[in-house]
Amino acid sequence: MLNKFKSPDLKRKTKSLLFGKGMKKGLLAKIAIYVILSVLGFIFLYPLFYMISTSFKNIEDLLDSTVIWIPNKLTLENYRTALMILDLPRSFSDLFKWNSLYKTIVVVGAPSIAATVSSALIGYGFARFRFRFKKVLLICVVISFIIPSQIILLPQFVWFNNPLNILGTIWTYILPAISGQGLNAAVFILIFYSFFSMIPKSLDESAYIDGANETQVFWHIGIKLSIQPIVIVFLFNIVWYWNDYYRASFFLSGSDWTTLPLQLSKFESLYTILANSQEVQMTNLYEPLILAGTILTVLPLLLLYFVFQRMFTESIDRTGITGE
Repeated sequence: MLNKFKSPDLKRKTKSLLFGKGMKKGLLAKIAIYVILSVLGFIFLYPLFYMISTSFKNIEDLLDSTVIWIPNKLTLENYRTALMILDLPRSFSDLFKWNSLYKTIVVVGAPSIAATVSSALIGYGFARFRFRFKKVLLICVVISFIIPSQIILLPQFVWFNNPLNILGTIWTYILPAISGQGLNAAVFILIFYSFFSMIPKSLDESAYIDGANETQVFWHIGIKLSIQPIVIVFLFNIVWYWNDYYRASFFLSGSDWTTLPLQLSKFESLYTILANSQEVQMTNLYEPLILAGTILTVLPLLLLYFVFQRMFTESIDRTGITGE
């Protein structure tokens, strides 16, 4: 009986079950992979879990050290106050009015479209044409991504103020985007450059033989074969322009144009004014209220990701963009 358990077949099957072939399909390897993925997933999702959990807490739960994740009593009062201060119901209802709808589309959509078009044109030019100082200009594109954006904001501020006189208008976003200097434009130019470089030039030569010009080649070959990089560049532009705070505080502060992070920065001060008017002392105990307002501001982006999740992941996989 003991010899049966010590048989070579049993040992081989046990080893195959635990370790598999090449340490890839074994049970222990799968357990290790799932444990690592679970730990990494928790690390990335921990801030979101903390925000959601804390946003439902009241003052008693926040002061109770025994309450960590699940509040003793779920409360929506923080969200009601945040909605009142941010005035989101009126904002969403105003979307059906042409003026607010126009501003909402322009402040996010116009720079995103302009940046996508300019990045595609610049990347196509670098990939398909030979001209003097091409490598030098490519190095300049890379350097423009390495240099912190804060360094060029002050010269842009002076230039937009005088002689252009466009401060406080949406043109402070559209003009840099359409000239290839928008948010993280160097990354998008390199994405298009890499993608267009992989398209065989024999397709261009065939189109030229058929009588096509440069514009027709760019549209019928370059654009129609680059749907994936166009999607990823456009979606990431929407996300970055939606979340933009630093440039908005420079160029849009004090105007009718605004972004959600800029509105969120005013959230605490607005609540302070409301609390003082009601003779309520503001302390750090109102962290749940601040986090509730934060969740309300990032909710549109979360919905955008869930709707276009497959498009996001496929585009990132095919274009090779990482760490952004």
